[in-house]
Amino acid sequence: MHDILINWAPQETRVAIIENGAVQELHIERTLERGLVGNIYLGKVARVLPGMQSAFIDVGLERAAFLHVADLHAGGHHHGHAPPHSARGDVVVQVPIERQVFEGQTLMVQVIKDPIGTKGARLSTQISIAGRMLVFLPQDKHIGISQKIGSPEAREALRARMHRLAGPPDDSSGGFILRTNAEDASDEALADDIAYLRKTWNAIRAQGLSQPPGTLLHEDLNLAERVLRDLANDATQTIRIDSKMQYDDLQAFGALFTPSSAAKLEHYKGERPIFDLFNIEEEIAKALARRVDLKSGGYLIIDQTEALTTVDVNTGGFVGARNFDDTIFKTNLEAAGAIARHLRLRNLGGIIIVDFIDMTREEHQQAVLAEFKKQLSKDRTKVTVSGFTQLGLVEMTRKRTRESLAHMLCEPCPTCQGRGQVKTARSVCYDILREILREARQFSPKEFRVIASASVVEMLLDEESQHLAGLSDFIGKPISLSAEPSVNPEQYDIVLM
Repeated sequence: MHDILINWAPQETRVAIIENGAVQELHIERTLERGLVGNIYLGKVARVLPGMQSAFIDVGLERAAFLHVADLHAGGHHHGHAPPHSARGDVVVQVPIERQVFEGQTLMVQVIKDPIGTKGARLSTQISIAGRMLVFLPQDKHIGISQKIGSPEAREALRARMHRLAGPPDDSSGGFILRTNAEDASDEALADDIAYLRKTWNAIRAQGLSQPPGTLLHEDLNLAERVLRDLANDATQTIRIDSKMQYDDLQAFGALFTPSSAAKLEHYKGERPIFDLFNIEEEIAKALARRVDLKSGGYLIIDQTEALTTVDVNTGGFVGARNFDDTIFKTNLEAAGAIARHLRLRNLGGIIIVDFIDMTREEHQQAVLAEFKKQLSKDRTKVTVSGFTQLGLVEMTRKRTRESLAHMLCEPCPTCQGRGQVKTARSVCYDILREILREARQFSPKEFRVIASASVVEMLLDEESQHLAGLSDFIGKPISLSAEPSVNPEQYDIVLM
């Protein structure tokens, strides 16, 4: 069983999933970073540009949005940018945009690309609404299935179930696409999603008939609403939120769309901030750290790189020789649970390589692997684990679903450009000495002035003072030093006075 805590502020919503008193998952959404993709507007055609086969549509944003002929939904003939084909396989000639839309016309449009810089948002008139497991295409009839779902037989079986649940296709029933996560869904879950999507579409359509152009008719759910639709399930005991206003909004949303989750909603009125109940701020800090300490005295080192994530398990301090095997085994078992939790907490995706401490006994290896798989089975994200390689590493993948926590909250360090290290003060001193020698061969100033970070200047005055004096002597010019307190430790300037 788990509990969900929602910490709401106008700028940011944070959600923590708590199991056995510990944070298992964190979700964060920032209001300004949400973007407009998926938003449905009632737009008004401002200008048609036959030469570019596109139109500018006013949807009430500061810049007019852009609609290209390829993104016009021509009565269900085609999708996306591929030219539509007739039944015989000939390419049907695209109807020019000026014959499909006219200035002043009201159109329902959906944003497919956010506005960037001076460019307006890019639009489509092919509406699609994302649910938990399905995508609803109101202007369509057919049922599509993600290619990533198992065998052709599995896809056919799902298609048959969907036809049964969605009812006979007609012009008003709309079409559906099953996303990968619908593969193992129960009929009940699929039926809930179908009902949710049809309700949403009816509300959009009703508003579209009554509102003026420039109205936002629908936006993707915000994080708090997605908690009710996507994160809450039978194992959820309570959903606590610390904002009365948001609690009321969620109650209304939940009553309409997700009654079972809405029943678990509680407004948190406590004195202490809701995230302090389970030390969540501290957990977030730990989830950004490289080192994770284990109770047994061991620790993990987690490194997220471009290509993959590596996890190294280490025994801490001194390990007695007598029960050496047992200590290692216990540390590895504890690490298995901690790693599974941190993959969820940090939302690490892609290829992950775990280097457990080497175990001499085969049955220990198998027990650690079994424990690791058991702990990973709680993950709602798809995980595949292969056994130990010849080098004693465990290789696994975890599906990338959203940005990792570190990528959301942090950026590469400007000082080291994300390398994770900077040159030592001594290395920089020697760079400076070489540079002065190079310049002295070309120029003959009165003196050389070195501007560098305090630690470098200190070293040149102290441990490296002999080498500095020797160089000054050799080139026959004085060398003066000046420390810049706030400068990057690798930066320096040599000024010819």
